[in-house]
Amino acid sequence: MKKPPRRADDQLITAWIFFRYMVVGLYVGFATVGIFAYWYILYDWSEYKQPLIGFSHLSNWGKCQDFKTLFPEQPYEPDFSTWKSFGGLDLSENPCSYLSGKGKETASTLSLSVLVTIEMLNALNAISEDGSLLQMPPWVNPWLLLAMAISFGLHFVILYVPFLASIFSIVPLTFNDWMLVLLFSFPVVIIDEALKFVGRIRNAAVLKERLKQE
Repeated sequence: MKKPPRRADDQLITAWIFFRYMVVGLYVGFATVGIFAYWYILYDWSEYKQPLIGFSHLSNWGKCQDFKTLFPEQPYEPDFSTWKSFGGLDLSENPCSYLSGKGKETASTLSLSVLVTIEMLNALNAISEDGSLLQMPPWVNPWLLLAMAISFGLHFVILYVPFLASIFSIVPLTFNDWMLVLLFSFPVVIIDEALKFVGRIRNAAVLKERLKQE
């Protein structure tokens, strides 16, 4: 109510808002793909203790049968014994199935969960175009919180009901998995808060100039 009415010729999507959408969208893509790669390459604190592989192996997964000749300096010999003992598959005879079986399903589930979580956090970001969540906390819109709870509930159902999980080719996530999901998801709030802060400064300057002209 403190702002003057929007002019009839004002754009609904300004260049600044478009830039914000682009930055947030780029992070969504980075986080969704990044957690998939992180699971294979760097996730050494998982409860499953899965074997880790190099980025060169992951980026050339379709040439798995030729890994030993393609990357002699990085022998493809991860320790599959621990992965098997923690409920994974016995891949000693066919290590390539690590990139298409349960390994891929777990990494894909993490990507899906990051996408769901980020979109829920983006819904919170959208409560106000420029206002911080510290100024307009989530509970100002209880219906939104209810919709988020239902969305997460449905996601949990397909994750933890074995029949549905098998249909969607996903696996249940562990506590550490969810910590990883939050680690990749929550920065979208920080990014949008920073962009909103810059937006408030820009809007204040524009409003000041507009009031001078009027």
